[in-house]
Amino acid sequence: MSYQVLARKWRPRTFHELVGQAHVQRALVNALDQGRLHHAYLFTGTRGVGKTTLARILAKCLNCTANGRGDEGITSTPCGVCDSCQAIDEGRFVDLIEVDAASRTKVEDTRELLDNVQYAPTQGRYKVYLIDEVHMLSTSSFNALLKTLEEPPPHVKFLLATTDPQKLPPTVLSRCLQFTLKHMPPERVVEHLTYVLGEEGVEFDESALWLLGKAAEGSMRDAMSLTDQAIAFGQGAVRHADVAAMLGTLDHRHILGLVEALADVDVQRLLAEVAELAEQGPDFAAVLDELSSMLHRLAVAQMVPDAVDNSHGDRDVILQLASRFTAEDIQLYYQIGIQGRGDMVHAPDLRSALEMTLLRMLAFRPQGVPKPPRTPLPLQRETVQREPSPREALTQETSPVKFVTVGGEQPAAPPVQEEPLLQEPPPWTVDAQAGTPQPAPQPEPVSEPDPIPEPEPIPEPEPIPEPEPIPEPEPIPEPEPIPEPEPIPEPEPIPEPEPPRAVTAENVSARLDNSQWLLCFDSLGLGGLTRNLAGNCLVESDDGALLTLRLDPSQEAMQAEVHQTRIERALKEQGMPRRVAFYVAELSSSVETPRQREERLTKERHAQAVDLLNHDPNVQKLQQAFGAKLIESSVKPVEGVR
Repeated sequence: MSYQVLARKWRPRTFHELVGQAHVQRALVNALDQGRLHHAYLFTGTRGVGKTTLARILAKCLNCTANGRGDEGITSTPCGVCDSCQAIDEGRFVDLIEVDAASRTKVEDTRELLDNVQYAPTQGRYKVYLIDEVHMLSTSSFNALLKTLEEPPPHVKFLLATTDPQKLPPTVLSRCLQFTLKHMPPERVVEHLTYVLGEEGVEFDESALWLLGKAAEGSMRDAMSLTDQAIAFGQGAVRHADVAAMLGTLDHRHILGLVEALADVDVQRLLAEVAELAEQGPDFAAVLDELSSMLHRLAVAQMVPDAVDNSHGDRDVILQLASRFTAEDIQLYYQIGIQGRGDMVHAPDLRSALEMTLLRMLAFRPQGVPKPPRTPLPLQRETVQREPSPREALTQETSPVKFVTVGGEQPAAPPVQEEPLLQEPPPWTVDAQAGTPQPAPQPEPVSEPDPIPEPEPIPEPEPIPEPEPIPEPEPIPEPEPIPEPEPIPEPEPIPEPEPPRAVTAENVSARLDNSQWLLCFDSLGLGGLTRNLAGNCLVESDDGALLTLRLDPSQEAMQAEVHQTRIERALKEQGMPRRVAFYVAELSSSVETPRQREERLTKERHAQAVDLLNHDPNVQKLQQAFGAKLIESSVKPVEGVR
């Protein structure tokens, strides 16, 4: 079976047989049935989508004589058996003048063509001029055609076809009824090839048809040509291995192998796949292009699974692979792949460039997650509890909030029982600039209240003289420290710096609340990202076995199994064994997280240190004598004092 026989046998004879162009079919059928005919039609689209075939079908509709020879005989369903239809199918219809504009671009050719426009048709109802690749005509040829195209005789129809309508003059475009034929997707090509080969009784592999559909690049004509070539290559059958060898394309299964190795973070398998690819002598740049394309499909599968294209017939495999990556990994791998593609021109050889790009993907993979998690599809943010708007409150109830845990989902926890925070008036000393006095009177009040020897003598003058002995007794410091006694009437919170190092299972209640979480936070000894994650949490609930922490939504991306494990280990070392679960929701503004508490105390210590320096008599003398200025940003509380 040759291509010519296959293509001729399955060439569309009517509008209803045209594949994948329903929008053009509907418009032309309605126009023919209603008698609303235009004098010039322009068909545009990529190669092999059916432009000239559509023009020939329209010519048959205009000249079919099955319903009579008058204008009432025009039909949208040509019979295919009358003399006109058969003559058009066989290419011998006198009144269908087909012109290849690519070979007749001169103005003389156009004028010769139009010399016979004024004469009536010889055999049919209309004289039809079918000009293919009309954009190849010269400017002079367009000018010669323009007048006739604008006001043709009633018995003449112009059917123009082109793959590049942008090259046509606007004056020509405005006088034509334009139809754009669609690019054929691989799914459509495979569907049609399956039907054709089934009718022809040719054995085939579905995966082989996907290779042909991809190689056709949207052209049904190319798909038919490649199919006929594959039949000859495979001795009467269309097999995957034969088609891959014939096309010389990359086996898609190797790309899947690379992606699976990335999903398993298996470097050895990754390099083994590249070595196996190298035995086939592929274009390694094309391999990286295919890998980047698959990463794009994985990202789409994670966000909108229904939107994944099936251009390789592997949609189910893509959906399964998408659940084995985090969204961050996919985005990172794609960006590295695109960057690696541009760097290939500078690499010593393409194979090493591909291997380095793949190794870079794993080397820069986020290290917070030891094993790739299972990602539920589609990706979406967990439901966050918020106050409904007035309209929402009238129409629907707020959906229940979900827990985010490694093991799965749990029912919503009860609301946080907010407790008043313990006020901690921290003592400070300040490191002043070089050449500035260094008053350190305040550390003494921190140690003085501990013994609490003077609870009865409440008069303020007792603490006031204590700062004097260390700096200078003569500058009369009594009036300046007078504002400072306000924090002193609260001696009971001052011993708070010790509990963080002493909070254990013996001196906390059986269940942690937020105030105890603040007390024991520093004693957990957390550091780095884990401390940052835990510091942005409030205690939601604690049943003695499961500690549920409410996490600020802005820190949701930091969740990882490794951080949860570190927090659980730190609690266990303090004699408070708990399983930890994170619950993402907005934090209450009336309750502090450890991070907020630390920032507040830091600001208060800094403000008090600046105030002490501003009221220090030595600093005031320097300011008066030399016009000195205190640089507040350089004032820092003594480290280690909280």
